[in-house]
Amino acid sequence: MTQLTEQEVFMDEDAVHRISNAVGAALKRKPAQEAKLAGVLRALAPTTPRLHESLRSALRVLSKRGSLDRPLYVAAVRSLAELGDPLATECLSQVLSTDDAGGMASLSAACFVSDSALTPALERAATSRHPHVAFGAELARVARRQSDGRRVAAIAPKIKESHRISLCTELLVPLLGHPGLPTAVGPALGVLRSAERHLGRWLVFADVASKAGDHTPREQAIHNAEHGPGGACAAWSFVAWALSSDGAPPSARPTVELVSRLSDRPSADRDPTFLYRLAAARVTSAKPVLENMTKGSGLKTEAALRAAFYLSRDHGRDDLGRAIAQLATNSRREHMRGLAVAALYDSGAREQAVELATPLMTSRQLGTATWAALVRQATAEDGGRVITESNYRRIQFGWLE
Repeated sequence: MTQLTEQEVFMDEDAVHRISNAVGAALKRKPAQEAKLAGVLRALAPTTPRLHESLRSALRVLSKRGSLDRPLYVAAVRSLAELGDPLATECLSQVLSTDDAGGMASLSAACFVSDSALTPALERAATSRHPHVAFGAELARVARRQSDGRRVAAIAPKIKESHRISLCTELLVPLLGHPGLPTAVGPALGVLRSAERHLGRWLVFADVASKAGDHTPREQAIHNAEHGPGGACAAWSFVAWALSSDGAPPSARPTVELVSRLSDRPSADRDPTFLYRLAAARVTSAKPVLENMTKGSGLKTEAALRAAFYLSRDHGRDDLGRAIAQLATNSRREHMRGLAVAALYDSGAREQAVELATPLMTSRQLGTATWAALVRQATAEDGGRVITESNYRRIQFGWLE
């Protein structure tokens, strides 16, 4: 009998079995909600080793079939690569030899694998006739400290806009979690920024470069905020703030349209991720936008719930705190209860959150059970935020970066 680690007991045995069974069923027939299942796996993989065999099974089967665009493949290859599982190296060595090098998910996973066994496959992929494939492979070589970055910078100008979008969401957003990118990635990302018109994607390229120690993006953003076109100065001031570790908040007021432009998602999606970044930093100018998101909504959406959480925690809106607690017990809104419990935990009502999380471990909604498990784990580890941006995007929307 396998002995469970202390962390593993916080995921209910029944929930683990249901997730494992769902993976097995998905490998036989692709489900409509595969992205949500894959997102749950991405969120739980670091702390739930009992799910690792399901990830290995998915990686073996889907890489053998060549189904490399399936959400389960993306979740499996990225999770196992980040965990240092030998199977990730074995499968990546094979898929990187295909014409498209296994796609952006495989190339992003390769950035997290240090095993020298990947070296020949990445060297071949870096000579691909497709500029975006060659760029991804060469960037992985830079991340693995096998290249000085000059070649990837030379490839960058050849990349078309459509491929630049996929590079952003599928390759570079995952790299924001890389533990130690070398500064050699900076020049190539500078080339991408110079061609990018979408501020949200520009910010992703800048964030990755900044985490690698390149301060050029911050200097560019400050210059554009001070000397750019009048209509763009406000947006650039928020970009400069985001790239500063200790900068004062901008004097400009954020709007729904502005924060949508600063998301890595398409502006038409009106994604409020950047607003949450402001709210998490307790920037007071975000308050009016947060209040507008909660008006008349009854906390019916994830965005309204997150806005209510920040208003309750930082702006004295106890009425919204009570609304979150009511939502956490509303069985008619089962798909939102886990997120509500996590919001209670992060707002400081930890005893109440843990009490509510325990029965949710058996919820038929895997996302709800996942949030409950993360609350219990955070309690055992004595702190830490539960609603991180990566957890939120993975569990609620099935975004797999």
